Amino acid sequence: MTFTGTPRPRPRWYHAQTELDDFAIVSYRVPAAALARLLPEGFAPTEFAFTDGGPAALVSAVAFRDRDFHFRFCPPAKIDCGQINYRAYVTAGSRRGVWFFGTSLDHPLAAVPRWLWGMPWRRTRIEIDADWRAAPARWRLTAGDARCEAEELDAPPSRIDGFTGEEHWRAVLTHPTVGWYRRTDGRIGSYSIWHPPMLPRHLAATSARFGVFERLGLTGPESVPHSILAQRHLHFDIHTPPRGFPGAPRL
Repeated sequence: MTFTGTPRPRPRWYHAQTELDDFAIVSYRVPAAALARLLPEGFAPTEFAFTDGGPAALVSAVAFRDRDFHFRFCPPAKIDCGQINYRAYVTAGSRRGVWFFGTSLDHPLAAVPRWLWGMPWRRTRIEIDADWRAAPARWRLTAGDARCEAEELDAPPSRIDGFTGEEHWRAVLTHPTVGWYRRTDGRIGSYSIWHPPMLPRHLAATSARFGVFERLGLTGPESVPHSILAQRHLHFDIHTPPRGFPGAPRL
């Protein structure tokens, strides 16, 4: 069965959209108990049944270059900059989504989501390079204490450990549509996105290290990514503004 994603919510005039280039999801297997200690009440890590070592959780650094970001009521902005979202796969009650630890953006606009909506964004110098025509294809990230170099596998893996099949990992890793975060005032914010189903290419890291996850006590310098899923281009709808703020339009 082919993964078909989710229906596209009707775009509203106050939503935003962007094109993402050189997109990659770099995931790590982490202890569920360590992740649970970082989550607010009401949130729990999603646990996966790994063949080696039993149940554990997953976190991802999602890195890409933002291009032509704009609100629907404005013309596209001339933006071409790197971005990294640090997330964990969680449940809130019966709803599955991702918990955002923070976002790094290589642009002065990083201050805007923090000022307007209390989102944990910060400005960071980010370089992302990819050669999709090489054999094997190559992808590279450098951003402060975050770095990753990866090459495409000779063939897609027959399975991804921790998942029951392709439908499972596509839904969890490539298509979470709702996320939560701790606002700068301590309260919980939420927002949602939509994008077409990914057609990811499978990469493996030749080296990788993410300081954010290390400082959270989730990974160490020796940790090896569980998987890397990458795509050259991907369109995103962003359902701005985040929910939970007085006067926000009803989505």
